[in-house]
Amino acid sequence: MWYCARTICILLLGLALSAPAGAQQLRIGYVDMKAVLDNAPQVVAGRAKLDQEFRARNDSIEMDELRSEALEKRLLQADMTPENRLQVERDLRELQRNVSRRKEDLRDELSFRRTEEVQQLEGQINIAVQEIAQRNGFDLIISSPVVYANPDLDITDLILEQLEVEFAADQLELGNR
Repeated sequence: MWYCARTICILLLGLALSAPAGAQQLRIGYVDMKAVLDNAPQVVAGRAKLDQEFRARNDSIEMDELRSEALEKRLLQADMTPENRLQVERDLRELQRNVSRRKEDLRDELSFRRTEEVQQLEGQINIAVQEIAQRNGFDLIISSPVVYANPDLDITDLILEQLEVEFAADQLELGNR
């Protein structure tokens, strides 16, 4: 897949270099999508929303992990009858299996929801990139990952500023409802 993108970039750069001297210079920008997805206020708000959504389940798992540790400590004490020890060992194994299963389920569901949140924001990010490109006269915007991009081409901060303005407007609109 990156071969295709690389080939397209090489072709476009070749066309730009072979254009007549009087032709307009091709203006290219670069967007570090990882930085956008890490720092855009919409993404940060989405993370906070997911944290809130999954907090109760995570807290429950942590409480069961503490119970598991307490049972392990209890087993180290030599004051139990063999029957009690056997029951505590069974309870510990069952609790550990339960915690492990719930952790995996939580991890899977959280990963799925994060992907959903990012996919919902992709359209908004793409629109922000297009608006910045048109407003600033860019002919081509390349997003990461790329092998190399001159830092002078990096317009990531412009994109983040645009997303911050849009986020603030969205929050203002929600507050007025």
